Amino acid sequence: MTPMSISRTLIGQMLIAAAQEMSAKLMQSAFSPILREARDGSCALLDREGNVVAQAESIPIQLGSLSAAAKPCLAKFPIDTLGPDDFLIVNDPFHGGQHLHDVFIFSPIHVDGHVLGIAASVAHHVDVGGTPSTSAADMHEEGLVIPPTRVDIRRDWRGGMFESLLRANVRLADAMVGDIDAQLAANAVGEMRVRALAGKHGAEAVTDAMASLIDYSERRLRAAIAALPDGTWRGEAVLDDDGVSPDPLVVRASVTIAGDQVRVDFAGTCEQAPRNLNNPFASTVAAAVSCLKSILTDASIPYNEGVARPIEVVAPLGCLLNPRPGAPTRSRMQASYRAFNAVMGAMAQAAPERAIAQGFDTTTGILFSQRGPAGYRVSVEVFGGGYGASSKADGCDAVDSPLSNCANTPVEAMDAGFPFIRLTRYALAPDSFGEGAQRGGAGFVRSYEVLGDGVTLVLFGDRFKFAAKGLFGGADGQPGRCIVHRDGESMALAAKSTTPLRRGDRVDLHLGGGGGYGDPALRDAEAVHADLRSGLLTTR
Repeated sequence: MTPMSISRTLIGQMLIAAAQEMSAKLMQSAFSPILREARDGSCALLDREGNVVAQAESIPIQLGSLSAAAKPCLAKFPIDTLGPDDFLIVNDPFHGGQHLHDVFIFSPIHVDGHVLGIAASVAHHVDVGGTPSTSAADMHEEGLVIPPTRVDIRRDWRGGMFESLLRANVRLADAMVGDIDAQLAANAVGEMRVRALAGKHGAEAVTDAMASLIDYSERRLRAAIAALPDGTWRGEAVLDDDGVSPDPLVVRASVTIAGDQVRVDFAGTCEQAPRNLNNPFASTVAAAVSCLKSILTDASIPYNEGVARPIEVVAPLGCLLNPRPGAPTRSRMQASYRAFNAVMGAMAQAAPERAIAQGFDTTTGILFSQRGPAGYRVSVEVFGGGYGASSKADGCDAVDSPLSNCANTPVEAMDAGFPFIRLTRYALAPDSFGEGAQRGGAGFVRSYEVLGDGVTLVLFGDRFKFAAKGLFGGADGQPGRCIVHRDGESMALAAKSTTPLRRGDRVDLHLGGGGGYGDPALRDAEAVHADLRSGLLTTR
């Protein structure tokens, strides 16, 4: 390697390290458990054009759309018009966002009066106004919409007009403002690290390293694509229903490989839904790209704009994966995962040894809220289940799904913050996985006792009807369910539902397991005995 290429490589690794430090700062500074404990947020460094250069290993679905959210902001507020005290903010799903709860913040990085790049963060906010239920029929019922907006941190934030506007439109104002402050703190770390790099190596060298890192990822991905046979393969996945009709929602994908490029076409996917399952197109692109990267590459290839360059994604306007502006999108992750599944199903035919069986890959959101004398409190948790098996390994037990990557909220944090509920059980679920030569991951059960009056449960889920499918002869996993026990009776809830609770109720949330890979008869006997000894397998 030449001295110049060594310098580019070192600066590139320092940029990745800076993004990881930003992520650590975001989680350490966060106000809300959904961000502080579940880690539902992401950070990255972007170039002047809004392209992701380096990112922390956080939430793939968020990171995949950081460029999509930045570019509408920069189109409205050109990069060289931004001052050192400015930041850009957006949560509009139809301006590159995800859903209203994901708020993106972009801070310009000034070096010697010139904008060298952008420090970016996105965080899931526990409250953005609107109705905390599954019944919203349009985006405006779901909460406050922030279009691409420029904010002066000294004039408009810190007690200024923009902060006052947000505080007046949400129930948990301190939580929203506190988490935005955490995002700004994370961005400040990124700005500081990039300025230090420019001071040591020069702004031109940093800019050159940014472009080089993007080009490197593109070259590696194109080489991986070119190693596969040319052709077109098709996959399909279904959601249980839309929460209104009992009919399933079908997602279809055709994947075409031609040389070193891939085209993913979601033609044939069902029309957009009347409720909040709609997937903004930026999320659809992120889901497809994340799936392809997981199959085609490994962790040595950084995720950045270069990964997206060889991949074209299209979806008909008005379908579930490209809804018309104004559609509700709060629970869009269910459709994102079915896009992921459909692409994986297609790629299983092109590269069977790299494919993964379906997991209980749905973001199951469970929300307990109470309006009491002390004000409004909301507990939000997001879960996966059992991961799908692969040709080489069993699926992981009780883990969040590949587009989410969130952690669970510790019991201690729940007890401290939400005295109206108590977690009474958290355990792996026996026999919840699909058997195979490699078995799927086990799901789990999480039980809550309701300790107060006036509590409402909102459930955002899927896979209560259609379990995770096995691959190449592997068995399907078990579906999920949610049961409320009250006065000796049990009531099964729909996966998408809003339910008033009473003091003394017990809520059991069962998350299903992943599908198996290959013929179960080929499974290693010792692996079967290990599952029997652990109690994960009780029958055969």
